[in-house]
Amino acid sequence: MKVPFYRHSLDAGSATLVADVIESGFLTSGKRCARVEEQLRAFFGVSHAKLTSSWTQGAVATLLALGIGPGDEVIVPAMTFVATANVVKQVGARPVFVDVDPLTLLIDIALVKAAVTPRTKAVIPVHLYGQLVDIAALRAALRPDIRIIEDAAHCFEGRRGGRRPGTGSDAAIFSFYATKNVTCGEGGAVITNDAELAASLNETVLHGMSATAAQRFSGGRYQHWDVARLGTKANLPDILAVLLEGQIETVDDRLERREALSRRYEDALADTPISFPVMELGSASARHLFPIHVPDGRRDWVMRTLNDQGIGATVNYRAVTELSLYRNDALVSQGSFPVSREWGEGTLSLPLFPTLQEEEQDYVLNVLRYQVLPFLDSSATDERGVAAL
Repeated sequence: MKVPFYRHSLDAGSATLVADVIESGFLTSGKRCARVEEQLRAFFGVSHAKLTSSWTQGAVATLLALGIGPGDEVIVPAMTFVATANVVKQVGARPVFVDVDPLTLLIDIALVKAAVTPRTKAVIPVHLYGQLVDIAALRAALRPDIRIIEDAAHCFEGRRGGRRPGTGSDAAIFSFYATKNVTCGEGGAVITNDAELAASLNETVLHGMSATAAQRFSGGRYQHWDVARLGTKANLPDILAVLLEGQIETVDDRLERREALSRRYEDALADTPISFPVMELGSASARHLFPIHVPDGRRDWVMRTLNDQGIGATVNYRAVTELSLYRNDALVSQGSFPVSREWGEGTLSLPLFPTLQEEEQDYVLNVLRYQVLPFLDSSATDERGVAAL
């Protein structure tokens, strides 16, 4: 049996939606984007939402809108996707890494507090794999002037204490990449309750220009525009935004299926050498991925075994500080992130998506049960290639 890592849920009706945008004659950021932005404001209960071309460009635009740049420091977790740190470097600021909690893999708030310096301008907590960081606790640990920018790329539908992302921070940024729970292939969004930030963001997502394409031709006559601040090119076109509306309407329904599949994995792998992040009480994870940790340096063998049986297991994230760009950076204190390093060396992600059938999941679990777990409990694994890793 073949079980892919991911299978999207878009159907032939999506082509009709795209065709309608093409027929309208307006392909870039216009009425379709405005409709989705209104939908996002209602879904998250915030005042402002801006669609972007990706999480990455949305984050760059947000940092620029906040005036963060050379000489500034931004605290980020060492266990995340590299983009969380890269966007800080891209605006000329310095990413300052801290380790994560060994149970949840979320940013360690005590370590964040210890890492704050007079140059700290922001913290980017990552809702890793779909579970929210405690933003209220993070805010209480920081100076009032330090901005909190939620990396919610994994956490569109997640909640903590009944609250969704974006309600307790300065901004939350989402990803609509191909494998995300809500997707248009490439895309993202920034939400905020800060009117000043929202106004600046409207400019920094479009080169710093003071008027969008639609605004420049409002009233049937061309209107001059200006650039007073540095920006990037981060706007999402209508031709992609049109794919999001229906998915946002049904995202909580699909979460029920993701939750059920995740619990089946957890129940089957309980009391085995394989571990997975702990879900905290009061937190409803978006269940974006199902990551596991394989002990004793055997991750790559387990992944090869799964791949050889047609299962699309993959490694999502190693510790950012173990990647050459940051491992060779003299400003990054090596050896200071043991949890992130250990998790990154042992993690892989199992297939998880709403259309995953139980027989497909059973096949994944049977390969783990009969071809993997007996050898994780034994040191006699040379013939399986583990000792050579």
